[in-house]
Amino acid sequence: MKSPKIGIWFVGAWGGVATTTAVGLAALQQNLTENYGLVTELPLFRGLKLAGWDDFLIGGHEIRETNFFAEANVLLEKSHVFSPSLLLQIKEQLSEYDANIRPGTMIHVGDRIQSFSSSRSQKYAREKPLVAIERISADLNGFRDANQLEHVIVVNLASTEPGLATIEEAKKLSWSDLWDKIEHDEVSPLPASSLYAIAAMFASCSYINFTPSVGSDVPAIDELAIDRKVLHVGRDGKTGETLLKSVLAPMFAARNLHVQSWVGHNIFGNMDGKVLDDPVNKATKVRSKDHLLTEILGYKPQTLVSIEYIESLGDWKTAWDHIHFDGFLNTRMTMQFTWQGCDSLLAAPLVLDLVRLIELERRHGGSGILTAASSFFKSPMGSAPPQFADQYQQLITWVQEKLKQQSSS
Repeated sequence: MKSPKIGIWFVGAWGGVATTTAVGLAALQQNLTENYGLVTELPLFRGLKLAGWDDFLIGGHEIRETNFFAEANVLLEKSHVFSPSLLLQIKEQLSEYDANIRPGTMIHVGDRIQSFSSSRSQKYAREKPLVAIERISADLNGFRDANQLEHVIVVNLASTEPGLATIEEAKKLSWSDLWDKIEHDEVSPLPASSLYAIAAMFASCSYINFTPSVGSDVPAIDELAIDRKVLHVGRDGKTGETLLKSVLAPMFAARNLHVQSWVGHNIFGNMDGKVLDDPVNKATKVRSKDHLLTEILGYKPQTLVSIEYIESLGDWKTAWDHIHFDGFLNTRMTMQFTWQGCDSLLAAPLVLDLVRLIELERRHGGSGILTAASSFFKSPMGSAPPQFADQYQQLITWVQEKLKQQSSS
């Protein structure tokens, strides 16, 4: 395997999605798996000069004490994903990734997430925001320098943070005013996900927010990204029920079928589900899932989104949706569907896709929000239509533009 040149830095490094992504990357690097689920392996992308799998190296921040191999075996035992032989073949590579994991910050992550933390990480619950940013930036710079990497991409895969009352005020501030508060206030006006984004940008790293947490979705942080000439994108990876909503809702709109109500019931039993069992964390996730229908339909039907933690399900998420709608002559009709998928295995390939897309855009001199990646997110930042087909067309147009740029260079 050739020497890596691009770092992938996970926030929540030993969580289910990050662990699955690490397993997937190691398997791809050793040609031990097919490329199913990877959007960037579709024929559309073949002409692009995307980074190869051997170009990547993993590091990250984590608040717990464990390792990739142990967490992969938890997924194997509880959710019956992976195979023992695959994990044994990549065990050494996972250990190499483990050596790059550092303690994460716990500023405003919420009591439920903090309860999972190790004693080594507990001290970072009380650090000042400026100290946290400087420490995280130093970790990122150290990772890049020690491994002689050209670029590092930070990917937030941590559990969903609770809402924070000071966020709305922070969104009204310019970067200089926000930075003044970070420098001088004892209590951070931003949660950990946003501090990671700022630290990444100070270290000239790209930032991907795959969670419903705020992350870089603050105007002042976008201002910083443009000033630092770095890319960012998010938020909340679109992998299951919401993906289907973004495909099905335009059908109802196009056929003038009036949706009276849309109920979605979600059950799963992984670590993220345990975090979302806390009402303050759950509220952030529900908001991310529930805004889509009004945007697509042009009116607000009665909606209900429920998320329940059922431990026995492990990483297998089941979503049952009931759609009640009016057809011709006011006839009430019903559509129901059930979606069952392995949560981490749906998300992990999209993480790898996003890393490749961000890295290519960086080589082409891009900065700010990568709106072409909107189809990957429930609440995409920047200018993006809500319908999946239109979002995917944005990506197709972006690919075509990059192919033209490559042919003319």
